[in-house]
Amino acid sequence: MESRNGEHTAKLLQAQTHIWNHIFSFVNSMSLKCAVDLGIPDVIHNYGQPMPLSDLISSLPIHPSKRHCIYRLMRILINSGFFSQHNLTENELEVEYVLTDASILLLKNNPFSATPFLHAMLDPILTNPWNEFSNWFKNSDTTPFETAHGILFWDCAGREPKLNHLFNDGMASDARLVSSLVIEKCKEVFAGVESLVDVGGGTGTMAKAIAKSFPHLECTVFDLPHVVAGWQGSEKLKYVEGDMFEAIPPADAIMLKWILHDWKDEECVRILKNCKEAITREGKKGKVIIIDTVMDVEKRDDESMETQLFLDMLMMVLTTGKERNKKEWVNLISSTGFSDYKITPILGLRSIIEIYP
Repeated sequence: MESRNGEHTAKLLQAQTHIWNHIFSFVNSMSLKCAVDLGIPDVIHNYGQPMPLSDLISSLPIHPSKRHCIYRLMRILINSGFFSQHNLTENELEVEYVLTDASILLLKNNPFSATPFLHAMLDPILTNPWNEFSNWFKNSDTTPFETAHGILFWDCAGREPKLNHLFNDGMASDARLVSSLVIEKCKEVFAGVESLVDVGGGTGTMAKAIAKSFPHLECTVFDLPHVVAGWQGSEKLKYVEGDMFEAIPPADAIMLKWILHDWKDEECVRILKNCKEAITREGKKGKVIIIDTVMDVEKRDDESMETQLFLDMLMMVLTTGKERNKKEWVNLISSTGFSDYKITPILGLRSIIEIYP
């Protein structure tokens, strides 16, 4: 009887621990944001060798009364995999820290830095809607973002310069990494393509990288007026303002990077029909290049699967969109009259989906 009670107690305590871990999971993201805001990854990187805690403390812009707290901040970030402890010692101040692959990706001067994406996603304007999530289920608002701010996300980005800036910087930082991988690993995607329109291409990070790597290609960044305002093109790169729900400029290839997951199926159908018209105008037969999540396209590790689920919930809270599995993508593609598709799961959490009329 005692062992059964002991087993019950162990399960009860494990259940409590599981609940507490999820209640406090925001502590990981907010501790990471704090470290980035204080510049800790860059300070350790610039030190050039394993950095003792005492030197780290004296290098940070902190109040003397908070010096003893840095060890505790670093301890949780080590647990999360953002830093490594180089030596084990009884003296806290002699503990030395080094960067990991994750914190290297947070350095300001890293061309693929994820710091702008972090600043966008963890800004209160995007985190406050989560507090309205349950209320949203009970009302008729389109998104929890609308419940929190009284306006839809895309309308808010058009009116609020801060959100527009944060969002575009975050998307540009992601585009730098993705464009590098696409150009390196998927050159064949651009074979035979002489003109390309990057729909919702933001400030042009992706299109610039493609135009530079494929000089034969004429690239167009197509986005809303407030996004492309003030950006200057070049001979091989131009900025065009417009609305993808109205019409898309004609080209051999239309690129949709991280666009369709922002919209519900009916809206995606409208976008894809406009894409189809753009690549078949003037008797041409081009293709649409989609870069987006395909949730079950291949066996993934637990962390990647969880990240995809996080992204799906993010779409529910901020936009009308969702992350789709292969069956949902195929239904979307066939319902818009495209005859063929090819999915290449080569971009970590996301895949390249080529679709043909």
